[in-house]
Amino acid sequence: MKKNILVLCTGNSCRSQMAHGFLNALASDYATIYSAGIETHGLNQGAVSIMKEAGIDISTHTSNHVDEYQDIQWDFILTVCDHAKENCPYLPAPNAKRFHHNFFDPSKVEGNSEEKHAAFLKTREQIREYITTFTHENLT
Repeated sequence: MKKNILVLCTGNSCRSQMAHGFLNALASDYATIYSAGIETHGLNQGAVSIMKEAGIDISTHTSNHVDEYQDIQWDFILTVCDHAKENCPYLPAPNAKRFHHNFFDPSKVEGNSEEKHAAFLKTREQIREYITTFTHENLT
């Protein structure tokens, strides 16, 4: 039986979307992956672009609010920023294993295109490593 995984961030636009993309690529045989935010900010085009460079298409993802998923029985809840962890509404998931890692938000970088690209690349690679480890330790 597939596990249900929720990746939660503030706006479900960047970091949670990248994690969702990596989970789809690595764990779709083992899990159904959802991502959400405690707010919705729309899909960040920098995240779409940097994931495309990694061979993962997240361009059809949507920015969803966590309240949309209240009826799902979660096996894992992954928060990828401190703000989401601290401000998440109650999720009725008494058996869910919860994981947290605060990833830097590359969408906040101001600067030239190279500096912005470097920020997205750094965060993407940190998320890739985290999700790869999570998948191997918890799903395979």
